[in-house]
Amino acid sequence: MNNNIVVQLVHTWDENEIADLYRAGGWWKEEHDPSQICHLIRGSFAFAVATDQKTGRAIGMGRVISDGISDGYIQDLIVLPEYRRFGVGSLILQTLIKKCVETGHTWVALIAEPETEKFYQPYGFHRMEGYVPMIYHGEQ
Repeated sequence: MNNNIVVQLVHTWDENEIADLYRAGGWWKEEHDPSQICHLIRGSFAFAVATDQKTGRAIGMGRVISDGISDGYIQDLIVLPEYRRFGVGSLILQTLIKKCVETGHTWVALIAEPETEKFYQPYGFHRMEGYVPMIYHGEQ
């Protein structure tokens, strides 16, 4: 792990840097307005940003959506490709889990992309047998 990497919980961040992270994850549509990212960050229960202290650049992020009491949902965990495999994602995940545990959350979940289960398992996440993630696409 690079000692120049720092993860912090934030309430605001450079909107273009966060948009770049979403692009790196393949989760950004060009019609999205980067000026709305400030609302996304403030609307999250916890928003973590990893930075490379040598460059000052955001290199990863993750967030928790929550009721603030018992249930938390981790999403948008992304690390720039050139910083992957150095423990950055682990630091972000640990920061988010710690926040959830410290605030008494008893149910913390996430939806993992295919082939990423092994990354999450050492941190206590397991497949929820019998459940299927679903997404709304409008009424049929």
